Amino acid sequence: MRQKESIMASTTSSTPAAARRASLADPGYQAFVILRTGFTVAPILFGLDKFANLLTDWPGYLAPWLDDVVPGSAQAAMYAVGVIEIVAGVVVGLAPRFGGWLVAGWLAGIIVNLLTYSGYYDVALRDFGLLLGAVALARLAQRYHGSSAQDA
Repeated sequence: MRQKESIMASTTSSTPAAARRASLADPGYQAFVILRTGFTVAPILFGLDKFANLLTDWPGYLAPWLDDVVPGSAQAAMYAVGVIEIVAGVVVGLAPRFGGWLVAGWLAGIIVNLLTYSGYYDVALRDFGLLLGAVALARLAQRYHGSSAQDA
């Protein structure tokens, strides 16, 4: 609320268009929009690819111990993973304050999987960076989601 008030106070006009322009000029809001877009689109696309395996052979990333625990084949597990990732992307798009934490938790699970499977430590490190981005999104959403620029 304070952010919205300061944006309104910093403009010479209190019209919705002026408030929107002021919000869009705010670097914090820009970061929020970039992260929200990325964490909406990427999980949906990667989730869809779990059904097509165009980008990579996704079952190859499943640690053997997890493959032994989950019912069915590794590819069947990837179908479930794909559905979860699609849902996570949609949740980020609709409710980034919750979706950011959901994606961060999901990435933590992926990191555990990768750290227990030799040869994927570099991917686990990359996913840790993504986890930090998802946490940053959740924190920025606490401030910016629902602002006049977001609703306009």
